[in-house]
Amino acid sequence: MQLRWYFDFVSPFSYLHWHRLQALPQFARIEPVPIVFGAVLRERGIRGPAEIPHKRVFTYRQALWQARGDGVAMRFPPAHPFSPLAALRLCIAAGTTPRAITAVFDHIWRDGHDGSDANGLAAVAAALGIDDVAAAIAEPAVKARLQANTDAALAAGVFGVPTLDIDGELFWGNDMHGLMRAVLDDPRLLHDGEMARLAALPEGIARS
Repeated sequence: MQLRWYFDFVSPFSYLHWHRLQALPQFARIEPVPIVFGAVLRERGIRGPAEIPHKRVFTYRQALWQARGDGVAMRFPPAHPFSPLAALRLCIAAGTTPRAITAVFDHIWRDGHDGSDANGLAAVAAALGIDDVAAAIAEPAVKARLQANTDAALAAGVFGVPTLDIDGELFWGNDMHGLMRAVLDDPRLLHDGEMARLAALPEGIARS
């Protein structure tokens, strides 16, 4: 079973789902893939929830409510949405390890710090053994890896974050964790009865 988890540090739901993923028995087999969510939205021609009036505040409250329900500490950063490029590149420069992912997520979403530039990320970078964060996130190889990750996500059909790819089947969102667990435990779930029929369900109408 191939497992890839696509995420972006700009997403509070990615932060929440990271906590849930670590409790899975399959966690060690999951490959975390940092991507640029904004590039996915642009390619798909859709707007993010934080870009839609009224939905923005609703989404923030939903995330905080989910965090409280899960017992996960959450404090929003100084501004949102923010550019996550520096945070994503720092994660890659640090090896995209669970420790690095947790450190960056906690810095932004647990402690409420700025994660939009090298200055804001200096403390977490130092904790990860990176003294010159500006140089690390400017490395051509780091930038290329982030671009390749995002291209791979688009090729896989990813349309949002967080997304868990289970052998080519995409599961989007922290609130879909229950379904993800069910399919991890029984991959045949998607191929039986009504679940199987949905894959070929025709469109009754399409907006022009």
